[in-house]
Amino acid sequence: MRFKLIINIDKSEARDKLSLNYQYECSAVIYKILSHSDEKFSQWLHDNGYNADKKLFKLFTFSRLKIPQYRIINEYIRIISDYIEWQISFIPEISTREFIQGIFKDQEFELGNRNARIKCRIQNIEMLPPPEFKETMTLKTLSPICLTLKRDNGSDEYISPTHTMALPLIKQNLIDKYKAFQGKDFPYPDFDFDFKLINEPRSSLVTIKADTPQESKVRGYSCIFQLTAPIELMKIAYDGGIGSKNSMGFGMVEVKKENNKQEN
Repeated sequence: MRFKLIINIDKSEARDKLSLNYQYECSAVIYKILSHSDEKFSQWLHDNGYNADKKLFKLFTFSRLKIPQYRIINEYIRIISDYIEWQISFIPEISTREFIQGIFKDQEFELGNRNARIKCRIQNIEMLPPPEFKETMTLKTLSPICLTLKRDNGSDEYISPTHTMALPLIKQNLIDKYKAFQGKDFPYPDFDFDFKLINEPRSSLVTIKADTPQESKVRGYSCIFQLTAPIELMKIAYDGGIGSKNSMGFGMVEVKKENNKQEN
């Protein structure tokens, strides 16, 4: 279940800058707003998420901010426009239209870190209609896809969608999300699944919790691709994201409108 937010920016205190690495702060805002409505649910979501075979999934994702007018100054974005757009998507359970619209409507919050932050007010929130799901669809990332392999020492290796392990990782991740949400295994063990890139993936290195002892870096990839999967898993991919770290702002996709036209 996907929502588009129109957010006004209050520049009265000369707050018009945002770090290029703002994903963690966006995630924190979602948790904070959820906690206004149901503190126990928000805390549970933060601490646990949905469990499948000891893997935890938050089952929501979000896009990068769409800023109509901006300027990049060193490691900051200077926002020139008076508003920004933001998409948030939940695999629906309690996330009904009334629930999300009710708690996000007219919310005021600050977004950013101690070095650069903006003051925001949600002007409008609307539920976006789902696409017509098919077993083969062309999708475009709204936030970078994060794919991880575990090294022998337990650390994460971030791989490109061009890697030979990309397809099995994406497939297993969707199956795991299905089990986490439905509480049961995907009922069809043998099914057609394919992942084909249409353009060259663009890499981006995102800093999480910048300038803190917990700082880490996550690599993701923006791309256009064709996905073949059962419709049940296609819906999971659309609502919950592709790959890992979705609740940190990775893996949100939209349907490519001009499926017969390639982009770079």
